Amino acid sequence: MAVAEDLDRATDSQWDWVAEHTRTYLASGGTEGHENNGVRTLVLATTGRRTGQPRRTCLIYGSSGDEFVVVASKGGADEDPAWFKNLLADPSVGVQVGTHRFTARARVASSAEREPLWTQMAQIFPLYDDYAQKTDRKIPIVLLTPQAGPRS
Repeated sequence: MAVAEDLDRATDSQWDWVAEHTRTYLASGGTEGHENNGVRTLVLATTGRRTGQPRRTCLIYGSSGDEFVVVASKGGADEDPAWFKNLLADPSVGVQVGTHRFTARARVASSAEREPLWTQMAQIFPLYDDYAQKTDRKIPIVLLTPQAGPRS
C-alpha cells in the first residue's frame, strides 16, 4: 500500500530521463519540474506488484473535479506501463503535485468517463493521439482521488 511518505524512499523509473526528472522534482520540494512548456507533471508512487517495494515515476496530468487524471500510454507500446499494473494490484498510491503531497486511491476511468477525459488529456499533450494510433490496446486513463486524513 503506497502512501505519500513512500515518494522519498521509492525506486525510480527504469527510464533515465524520467528518473532524473523525478529526482529534481522531489529534491526541489516540487518547485522545479512541476511545469515544463505548459505541461504539468506529478510524481506517482505505487507498490511493486511482485516486490512489494515502492516505485515512483513522473507523469503528465490533468484534473477532473477534485481528481487528478493520468494516462497509461507508455508511448503507445503494446503493453501497459509497470506503474499501471502496480496500481491495478494495489490502488493506494502516493502523489506529489507541485509542493502538495498526499495519499490517493487510483481507479481506471469508466467507459463513460474515458472519452471526455481522453479529449482533455490529448489537448494537454497531443502526442497521446499518436500513441493511441501505434497500439491496438485501449490506453487506460486513471483517476487519482486524494484521500482524507493527514497530509504530508
